[in-house]
Amino acid sequence: MNNLFKKPLFGFLFFLISLNQTHAQNIEGRWDLTVTRGDQKVPSWLEINHSGVKYLVGHFVADGGSSRPISRIFFNENKLTFSIPPQWDSIDKDLKVEGELKNDALSGTMTMPNGEVMTWVGVRAPKLIRTKEPVWGTPIKLFNGKNTEGWDTFGQPSQWVVENSVLKSPKSGANIRTTGKFNDFKLHVEFRVPKGSNSGVYLRGRYEVQITDSYGKEPALGELGAIYGFIQPLELPAKPAGEWQSFDVTLVGRVVTVTLNGKTIIYKNEIPGITGGAIDSNEAEAGPIMFQGDHGPIEYRNITLIPAK
Repeated sequence: MNNLFKKPLFGFLFFLISLNQTHAQNIEGRWDLTVTRGDQKVPSWLEINHSGVKYLVGHFVADGGSSRPISRIFFNENKLTFSIPPQWDSIDKDLKVEGELKNDALSGTMTMPNGEVMTWVGVRAPKLIRTKEPVWGTPIKLFNGKNTEGWDTFGQPSQWVVENSVLKSPKSGANIRTTGKFNDFKLHVEFRVPKGSNSGVYLRGRYEVQITDSYGKEPALGELGAIYGFIQPLELPAKPAGEWQSFDVTLVGRVVTVTLNGKTIIYKNEIPGITGGAIDSNEAEAGPIMFQGDHGPIEYRNITLIPAK
């Protein structure tokens, strides 16, 4: 090819690639989704990133389960589509998502593996960046050791009881959360998980610190101390099932530090978004401390929170 034509051609191709990147950048980032399921509003989360110069990839969190990778997101003329394999669904069909970007907001439909179609809307997730170190306030005893005053159960009939200064869930049932809401805080909580059981501590009701019987196991996104599906612990100093263990958690904006049984296993890591089972996707708002009660027996005691002023 004559050099006279090469430069205009390469220039035109560069223009097309740049134009494509500009359009893609309009939708890139993290999105807090609210899905309408019948008469219910349930939370979801979406992250969109570019891969190379032409393709979009991402991650998705439904109202349950963990973060799932999206191998490719199609975006053209402000319309997006993607599909991902089922996670916990018994039906072997993909979840299909369609949406439109308009006025820097998203809306669309989700077609579930069972064929159910739900509508959804999305707003850009807040960055939650703190510019100053927190000044800590006065400790709050969240559990009085006598009854469930200051706590609410929801979702199912309550199975939570208080015995010998211990907050107990003897079987699967309702989750329980504080009536108070908090932004940035330090939390201390002690827990006892039976063999094979599972629970979780939800920070602001949106970010789960996983509790499960993990004695003798390697760190993983679904094991004890993980920010479920997002952040794997550095190590796993779990005790045997049936022994009392402790979390000390600091949450400032999106930045979390988790100490398990006296050892720091996550240090100042950013939580990308809500985890499955969150109460909502309103990440800019304060939220409660929530304990998962729908995955098996669990016990808690000595629950103290220090809020930032």
